[in-house]
Amino acid sequence: MKELREKIRELREDRDIKQKTIADYLGVSQQTYSNYENGYREIPTWVVTALAKYYKVSTDYLLGAETGYLGSTNLKKLYLENITMHDVMYDIQQLKRNERKDLVKYIRYLKSIEPSK
Repeated sequence: MKELREKIRELREDRDIKQKTIADYLGVSQQTYSNYENGYREIPTWVVTALAKYYKVSTDYLLGAETGYLGSTNLKKLYLENITMHDVMYDIQQLKRNERKDLVKYIRYLKSIEPSK
């Protein structure tokens, strides 16, 4: 299993973001952020929470409690109008468990009906 520091590096690199950009977002120096990614400094809880919001992933994903994030597949590509698959996945993660179950049922229902001609 990947360490937190590896995950935050991959998320940043997958998006071609500089360490300085993330450091500025967090309000820390670039050196401090670099130390997080390189394992020279412990990553505070508030940083984990802030990075989860920034990257639109769950803290559970960052901390290794779940592996539902699809990694570096092209989630930035437009999926529908101005919505990316990343946006869709983020919205789904924000739903409550019973709402996610209802969403799956609805998707299965939509797949079962014949398309209109």
